Amino acid sequence: MTRLAISLTAAFIITQATLSNAWAKTGDFLQDREYQQCMQLARTKPEDAFESALSWQDVGGGIRAKHCAATALFSLGHFPEAANRLQALAEEMPDDTPPGIVANILGQAGIAWQRADDLTQAYAVQSAALKLSPKNPDILTDRAITLMDSGKPWEAIDDLNAALEVAPDTPNILVFRGSAYRMQEAYDLALADLNRALKFDPDEPDGLLERGIVFRLTGQNDKARADWLKVIELYDGMPIAETARQNLEKLDVKVGK
Repeated sequence: MTRLAISLTAAFIITQATLSNAWAKTGDFLQDREYQQCMQLARTKPEDAFESALSWQDVGGGIRAKHCAATALFSLGHFPEAANRLQALAEEMPDDTPPGIVANILGQAGIAWQRADDLTQAYAVQSAALKLSPKNPDILTDRAITLMDSGKPWEAIDDLNAALEVAPDTPNILVFRGSAYRMQEAYDLALADLNRALKFDPDEPDGLLERGIVFRLTGQNDKARADWLKVIELYDGMPIAETARQNLEKLDVKVGK
């Protein structure tokens, strides 16, 4: 799984937690143990969760059962189907549903479209979500990732600026903006964001990896090596450590020449 895929999966889980909390405040979802249990199963045993959600849907599980089924499909890697179900669910929500809840469901659909490599659909769904919740920093960040993947880093920076206005000094948002600046070869701005992110969370893995890349691009090889070695030390056995190791090996090969 790539760095971006890991980030998007984490974002999907975070949005799910936000959505569950918001739903709980609207009524009986707080007491709905079946929903909570199904969602837990969707993360740990998604095949079982999908079957359980379908059975629950047959006996009146409603939107909660449908949401659990879509989440299980996402966990199983069936991203287009998960995205379509989440979009349909957003359309089915009652008229009195708080806009933020519908926006978060659409936000999850956008992440699923990203994982399906359909960036056009991801952007459209995320934009629809932001019409309902314009200052949602998570959805703004997700759409920024879509824009970066689409080769539009300056537009991504606009979304990340808006996200940081709502959630200032949030490390992962700063790291994404640093990455966008790096894509535009604005290395001073990139380093400023990455240093700021790492000030708040010195062990943030994506921040260390990304700063190492900027250091390498600006000829600061010793600093790049130090950041990547720290990633390997702290996160050995994880995909990001392998990425750092590959970058380090390429750096050493170039230095050796």
